[in-house]
Amino acid sequence: MSTPDFTSWSARVLARVESALTQWVPEAAPAGLGLAMRHGVLDGGKRLRALLIAATAEACGCPADHAATLRAACAMELIHGYSLVHDDMPCMDNDVLRRGKPTVHVAFGEAQALLAGDAMQTLAFELLTPTDAECPSVPAAMQAQLVRLLARASGMVGMAGGQAIDLASVGHQLDEALLRDMHQRKTGALLLCSVQMGAACAQVPVGSPRWQALSDYGQALGLAFQIVDDVLDATQSAETLGKTAGKDAEANKPTYVSLMGLDAARAEAQALRLRADEALACTGLDGAALLPLRALAERVVQRTS
Repeated sequence: MSTPDFTSWSARVLARVESALTQWVPEAAPAGLGLAMRHGVLDGGKRLRALLIAATAEACGCPADHAATLRAACAMELIHGYSLVHDDMPCMDNDVLRRGKPTVHVAFGEAQALLAGDAMQTLAFELLTPTDAECPSVPAAMQAQLVRLLARASGMVGMAGGQAIDLASVGHQLDEALLRDMHQRKTGALLLCSVQMGAACAQVPVGSPRWQALSDYGQALGLAFQIVDDVLDATQSAETLGKTAGKDAEANKPTYVSLMGLDAARAEAQALRLRADEALACTGLDGAALLPLRALAERVVQRTS
């Protein structure tokens, strides 16, 4: 997919997602809670997870504007947003900058930030379980599968478990296997889940060769994303990143850069991109249909923020 084509495609997807999130995250929630939630999820971020859901669903035959795809994309962005709100709080990373603006606890206070994250998390699952009257095109079995995928990726075996390992590893040198396990849980789980949710929207059978190949792509992409994050944290400014730079080294956290060095970490990210491409070739899907997924993998590794 050429750059103009991908830019046009992603702009259409992101406009739908942003519009839906603006509608579904209510400003009028009690006692200013809605304002804090909107601060945490609207107007910022790459929306990579939403794009992965849309690209996978489309590749497998489900339109990006289908109700299931749109709800899955918004639910994923709410989960990702809630995780950042909590991750930035003083009890964890104690960060003051996210997506180029003050973090939610800085702007609204710690208690409101905690509640905003909680409310974003629960709203995500509400979006995935519409009534028949609200959304007859998302059957109950699909709803259950999407909820199961997102809950597992968000919880103790996924993102939350990875964050626990991260906090427990401060000041410790992990070997590559343990570091990879942490990254695949903390960051990779939601990126893998995004691909799987897109496949679920298109009713790709779980365990089928296509499901497995797409999952292999998502797993490689998820780890590559976090390795590039480690590189950027060590090499870019806060102005470029839109968040505090150098915080991993300052907090004495294990990263691919601290373990392998910059050049080796960059090489590993490139190797994972090639692995992702190889996985896509095993899906049996049309080459043109896979172009957005290939473009997303390229952009994950080549990004500078």
